[in-house]
Amino acid sequence: MCAVNTGESIAGFVWIIALSLLSWRDSLYGAMIYIIGDSVAAVLTNEFQISRMIGMMLLGGTIYAIEIPHYFALIDRYLDNKGYWNRINRALLAEAFFNPLWIARHIALIKCFSGQYADLQWNLLSIGWTSFIQIAPFAIVINYFIQNLIPLAWRFMASAVFSALMAVYYALSEVLFV
Repeated sequence: MCAVNTGESIAGFVWIIALSLLSWRDSLYGAMIYIIGDSVAAVLTNEFQISRMIGMMLLGGTIYAIEIPHYFALIDRYLDNKGYWNRINRALLAEAFFNPLWIARHIALIKCFSGQYADLQWNLLSIGWTSFIQIAPFAIVINYFIQNLIPLAWRFMASAVFSALMAVYYALSEVLFV
């Protein structure tokens, strides 16, 4: 008899599930848009690295290309865009997804891709909160349009473009205002 490695079989199962959740279009758009936005931001702040670029490409083309479109579909499933309160709630739910913990995780992954492991500190949570609070009024308006005016199939791309523009904005702010 042949012994089965449980770890390998579980990893294979998780891999199959992940691939079944991933669409090629979302993967391509996520990889390209996140890599462009982050690379422009990294160049503006003199932090460009090939490892960071590859990491952002993989992140945008896999994890983000799975979790964000599926969350948007969940919003669509439970709230139609008829009625004022449903439209507002859709925007608020989208904003809630990109919460301070999500922002801190995003920054932590950038630090990992850049080899800045010593910078993985609890202060990333504070950066996430500050960033979330500062951008929330503007982001809620953008999320309102994304969730209520853009068809579900294109919402991930629209959200990724918004994220890329915000990355460039934060980089420009760091360069121009600090």
